[in-house]
Amino acid sequence: MLGLIQRVSAASVVVDQRVVGEINQGILLFLGVQKGDSALKTDRLLHKILNYRLFPDSAGKMNLSLSDINGGLLVVSQFTLAADTKKGLRPSFSSAAPPELAEQLYDYLLNQACAHHTSVQSGQFGATMQVSLCNDGPVTFMLQS
Repeated sequence: MLGLIQRVSAASVVVDQRVVGEINQGILLFLGVQKGDSALKTDRLLHKILNYRLFPDSAGKMNLSLSDINGGLLVVSQFTLAADTKKGLRPSFSSAAPPELAEQLYDYLLNQACAHHTSVQSGQFGATMQVSLCNDGPVTFMLQS
């Protein structure tokens, strides 16, 4: 399971010209589900996301987590993260999870996130989305579980 996280001052997701998810300060998570991913891997990734120290403390050091600052979490499904780009000029999606498994684990992550964090928003699985963000830093990390 892959999670591309970006520290943002604001982010939103639009589907069919309607805002479906929006946060202020927090983390924008692009979630890539791969074959062989499970609820256990999802739990590990979510723990990392909520506790990864990427927000500045009073000294300006990245010592605070999303949980510490009670920031927003915006989750967007992005199967293209699972692409194999090692060969050729066209991505292969053979390592991406089938849509049924990906949606199941995406929903599971959202439910678990809502149970463990106060401010969770999301995009719409499988939809064409327009994502807007203001990356704060910029700070971007690829997390894996």
